[in-house]
Amino acid sequence: MTANASRDITLIGAGLVGALLATLLAQRGFRVRVFERRPDPRVHGFIGGRSINLALAERGWHGLRVAGLSDAITPIAVMMRGRMIHDTAGNTNLQRYGRDDSEVIWSVSRGQLNCALIDAAERAGATIHFGQRLDAVDWPASRLRLQDDADGRLREVDAGLLVGADGAGSALRQAMQQVRDLGERMEGLGHGYKELEIPPLAQLPDVALTPTLREAKARGERFAMEPNALHIWPRGSYMCIALPNAEGSFTVTLFLPSTPLSGDGPAFSRLGTREAVEQFFRRDFADAVPLMPDYLEDFLRNPTGLLATLYLDRWHLDGRALLVGDAAHAIVPFHGQGMNCGFEDAVELADLLAADGDAAAVFAEFQRRRKPNSDAIAAMALDNYVEMRDRVDDPDYLLMRELERVLAARHPLRYLPRYSLVTFTRLPYAFARERGEHQAALLRELVRGKASLAEVDLAAADAAVETRLELLPARG
Repeated sequence: MTANASRDITLIGAGLVGALLATLLAQRGFRVRVFERRPDPRVHGFIGGRSINLALAERGWHGLRVAGLSDAITPIAVMMRGRMIHDTAGNTNLQRYGRDDSEVIWSVSRGQLNCALIDAAERAGATIHFGQRLDAVDWPASRLRLQDDADGRLREVDAGLLVGADGAGSALRQAMQQVRDLGERMEGLGHGYKELEIPPLAQLPDVALTPTLREAKARGERFAMEPNALHIWPRGSYMCIALPNAEGSFTVTLFLPSTPLSGDGPAFSRLGTREAVEQFFRRDFADAVPLMPDYLEDFLRNPTGLLATLYLDRWHLDGRALLVGDAAHAIVPFHGQGMNCGFEDAVELADLLAADGDAAAVFAEFQRRRKPNSDAIAAMALDNYVEMRDRVDDPDYLLMRELERVLAARHPLRYLPRYSLVTFTRLPYAFARERGEHQAALLRELVRGKASLAEVDLAAADAAVETRLELLPARG
């Protein structure tokens, strides 16, 4: 492929990663076409019911800053200082993510963000064709066959240089598999999710509210719970979470085994009736029920999403096609890094393509750089599910967290919690995972047999950090 030909790029998918990548490439002088199977969400609305809210962290903000979009996104993002833990009695406890408000994550509506990114891609010069489903690729002729969702008609267009950003069910990945084995493995979690909603406070009936919330509603406050937190109801093998939206609502997601893990354990397969759903929620999430007036209808109407991790041995077809984002490495959502990782992909690929006209070399180098990191965040996301649903209220875990905060404050050049490495820096995910394992082993040793921080020998802990942990690299 000539350097001139490589200036023409065809993207499949105008979701979050595809729209950002289209923007970055167009800004670098590439001629970008995008084919998206959905109708234009700015016209037809964003399809809800199975969209876990997004947690925007430093890696994602970096991608937006590179594209010049951070100021446009800030108004639709809500700061979250930490995890607000709800126990079965309705008591709450905030576990901060970082040291202070300089280390937070941001909740943002997937639909609003996607529409803003599509606008940006078009402003940059990309052309986006909606309602166009990829039906097949004629690889020898380098042609795409597309189906128009409006009338079902098929048409063919030149493929050019192909990049697939069309999600975990990627049609381009399926077409690539027909000519080369990509080593695809999809590992299901055995758990699903269901989307619910806590509406803005003004929309809740007074009879459902506590006196404190009725007073807040009368004052015109928007949120029925603390807005600057990610709320978690951890219940062992399952949980609910709630993320705030800018207009005052919360997107609530129930994560639950698909089938029972034990004889009497809850599972989606056991919640087939309105009565069973109501009994389950009133028993396990009693403080949330009054805030979700439509939870029964939402539960029965909204689809049950599946949770799985996608692994590929190969992301590209020589210099003809490449997969990015979820199309290459879909992960479970429990570290809030799927979009952030995809935005890193977009920045890395745009920079590589701008620097080198050899598409085959670029695609191979992109995979070499990104695959170890996508594998690392996939593993950490699975780890975080266990932590969120089963450990955030465990005494041993809380003691380790307390000691970790102390060590991070005493040794800022050597000790940074794994969560902070992942969330507040742009150090490679693979580094964060390896460093996190070393630090976790150290913490376990230091708290073994201890019931409180007062029992920990901090002098010995200081010495262990100094001798066993190398200085951290620049945070990026």
